[in-house]
Amino acid sequence: MRILLLLTLSFVRASFAVGQDDTSPPAKPLSLSGYVDSYYFYNFNGVTSNLGASGFERIFDHNANSFQVGLAQLKTTYTTDKVEGVIDLVFGNHGDLANYGNALSPLGREFGSSGLAIKQAYVSWLINEKFKLTAGQYGTNIGYEVIDAPTNFNYSLSNLFGNGPFYHTGVKLDYAVSDKLAFMVGLTNGLDTKEDFNKSKGFQAQVFLQPVKDWAVYLNYFGSNEGIEEEKYYVKWFDLATSYQINSKTLLGLNATTGSNPTGQWSGLAFYAQYQFNDIFSLGTRLEHFDNKEGGIYLVDADGKGVSTQGITITGSFQISPNLLIKPEYRWDKYHHDSKETFQLPGKDGNLSKNAQSTIGAAMIFYF
Repeated sequence: MRILLLLTLSFVRASFAVGQDDTSPPAKPLSLSGYVDSYYFYNFNGVTSNLGASGFERIFDHNANSFQVGLAQLKTTYTTDKVEGVIDLVFGNHGDLANYGNALSPLGREFGSSGLAIKQAYVSWLINEKFKLTAGQYGTNIGYEVIDAPTNFNYSLSNLFGNGPFYHTGVKLDYAVSDKLAFMVGLTNGLDTKEDFNKSKGFQAQVFLQPVKDWAVYLNYFGSNEGIEEEKYYVKWFDLATSYQINSKTLLGLNATTGSNPTGQWSGLAFYAQYQFNDIFSLGTRLEHFDNKEGGIYLVDADGKGVSTQGITITGSFQISPNLLIKPEYRWDKYHHDSKETFQLPGKDGNLSKNAQSTIGAAMIFYF
């Protein structure tokens, strides 16, 4: 969905050459991939939910003190020299949030919510070696982390992720100037929606730079009028996502974002560091600050007032087999706003008596 492994501006084209001495069968254009993740987290506040008072303290890993299935994904990709078609379906506890904004069938509540299964569905046309045109529903360009658990190093997702766009429905054009410079522009129906509720279109843009080998920089923008009919309600994000592979063992990453709408502004910064000790074990951390004191985006307290948060996440990653990851994780987050005496999080008795929450647990991720 975002910088990690999306690399929509890479324009990597697979080529298959069969020599006279090569008896292997030709490559098939159809591929199947997917994953399923499950988790258990203990919340030291003694509660059964990591959502807090506003319901946005944690995104996706909602439940505490119980075994949970996160998401099951099944992705089908058909690739030829010029065309790539993707059908990316998801099921499970995170399926509704993966389709945030489309909780119901377009035909109405009584027809159910089958649309939740579609995480991505798009077709890309490689016009030539420089240009690629994509149309359909696809992940957003905003941010560093993505929905898919095998792709992120940390299992729990950041506040920057949870308070940003998830996906867009529209059309975008990628232009690769070289391996070190590329651009993307697109028009969408708006923010996290398959439908368009007004005459305006959302606009997205990205600049990819590779200043030196193993250093990738993405400058992102998304803006849209989310007002109904004649109402004007502009929302926008400016985003920087960058990663630097210092050596074969050490990776550093950074995500900085600022956004606004008529309600207020928000901003955030997340720093990532990972170290691979050996072929089996890696350790990583995420340090994050997210400021929504003006209440412009989702993270608010029980009274609807904006808050800010600081947090640290420490994650281990065990590569048990080529298809299995086990990730133990500890996470601490503290929430506050201008009135420091006000508590935002429920304690064991159900009352709002906590300003911070800590969780410890692990996730098991199978992927293919």
